[in-house]
Amino acid sequence: MTYLETLDWMFTQLPMYQEKGKSAFNGKLDNIKSLAFHLKNPHKKFKSIHVAGTNGKGSSSHMLASVLQEAEYKVGLYTSPHLKDFRERIRINGEPVSETYVVNFVKENQSFFEENKLSFFEMTVGMAFAYFEKEKVDIAIVEVGLGGRLDSTNIIKPEASLITNIGLDHTDMLGDTLPKIAFEKAGIIKENIPVVISEYQEETANVFNDIAKKNNAEIIFASTLDTKEYITDLLGSYQTKNIKGVVTLLKVLKTFKVTEENIEQGLKNVVGNTGLLGRWQVLGSKPLLVCDTAHNQEGLKLVVDQIKKQNYTDLHIVLGFVKNKKLETVLPLFPKNAKYYFCMPNIFRGLNEGDLKSKAKLFDLNGSVYNSVSEALNTAKKNAKESDFIFVGGSNFVVAEIV
Repeated sequence: MTYLETLDWMFTQLPMYQEKGKSAFNGKLDNIKSLAFHLKNPHKKFKSIHVAGTNGKGSSSHMLASVLQEAEYKVGLYTSPHLKDFRERIRINGEPVSETYVVNFVKENQSFFEENKLSFFEMTVGMAFAYFEKEKVDIAIVEVGLGGRLDSTNIIKPEASLITNIGLDHTDMLGDTLPKIAFEKAGIIKENIPVVISEYQEETANVFNDIAKKNNAEIIFASTLDTKEYITDLLGSYQTKNIKGVVTLLKVLKTFKVTEENIEQGLKNVVGNTGLLGRWQVLGSKPLLVCDTAHNQEGLKLVVDQIKKQNYTDLHIVLGFVKNKKLETVLPLFPKNAKYYFCMPNIFRGLNEGDLKSKAKLFDLNGSVYNSVSEALNTAKKNAKESDFIFVGGSNFVVAEIV
C-alpha cells in the first residue's frame, strides 16, 4: 500500500476515537500489552516522561520536548490527535516519522493487527514505541490519549509523570465528576516515580495525594510553588499554568541535565523545535486572525478570556463542534457581542451547523450557517475590517481545516 492507502486502512478499518467517539474507546490494556510483546517490548528500551490531563497536556508535552532538545538530547514526542498529517503524532527532535516507516510498520504487522482486532490508537502507540526504540532516542515525551489508567500509553515506566489539570471532558468514559476523572488520570502515577500536578484543584487534590501515597511517589503541586516567570512562543496567557508544571517537572528529572538557559530557550522556541500547531496560533493580521484547538469547558474558558483581552473594533467567531458536546456548558462562555459563523467540521462526528445555530441562539449568540469551515472563514474575512478580530475554534477538526 502507498502511504495514503495505509492511512485509509488504519482510519477506516479500525475505529479511531476522534472519528467514531465512544464506540472506539477500548478500556483495557490487554491489546497493547500483546502488541508490545509482539514488538519485543520497545517501551522498555528508552526513557520517558508521561503526560496526562484534561487541558494543556499537548502544549506541556511540546514544551518538555523543546527544552530537552535545547539540552541536546535526542527527544521522541508522541501526541494526539494530529491536525493535518498523521505523522505529527510521532516525532523525533521535531521531525515527523517518515511515510516509509509508517507504511512498512503497518505492512509488517498488519496480520497481527487484524487477528487481534487492535484499535487505531493501539496500533499508533505501538508504532511510536517501536520507532523510538529503533532510532535510539535519549528520552520520549509520551502524551496520554484519553484518561490515563486504561490508556494504551500506560505501559511505560517513566522517569517522571506530569498531570496538567482536571476538567469535565469525556464524562461518558472517564466519569461525571472531577474526582472520578482525577482517579482515571492518576492511573499514570507509578511506584516510586515522582509526579507533578500543574494545578492545585481542591476537588481533586486528595485523589492525587492518596494515589501518590499508595505508590510511595513524590508528589508536587506546581501552582503552589514560587517560580520565576518565563516567556514562551506559545501565545495565550493560559500557558502560564502549563509552564509552571513543565519547569517543576524538569527540576525533579534527576537523570537528565537541563540548565536554566535550556529552559529559557526551550520555552521560547517550542513551535520551531517541535512543530506544534493550533495553540492560540496567529494565522493573519489586519484583521488579526487566531485559531485555537480548545474544545471543552475549561479550555474554552481560558481561550475566551484571552479573546476578551484583545483590542478590536468588531469580533467575528467561526465556530464548530463535534456531536455529543455538552453545548450548554460551553456556549454560555462565548461573548454575545460577536458575529458568529456556524459551520460543521468535515468528519462523521461533526455537529450540523443548523443545529449549532439553534442551540447557540438560546444563549443569545447570533450569526449565520455555512456549508463548510472554509466558507465560514472566507465570509468572516470579507466582512471584517482591518481593526477587527477573527477567532476560529470549537474543535480540533475545525482548526485542522484551516491551518
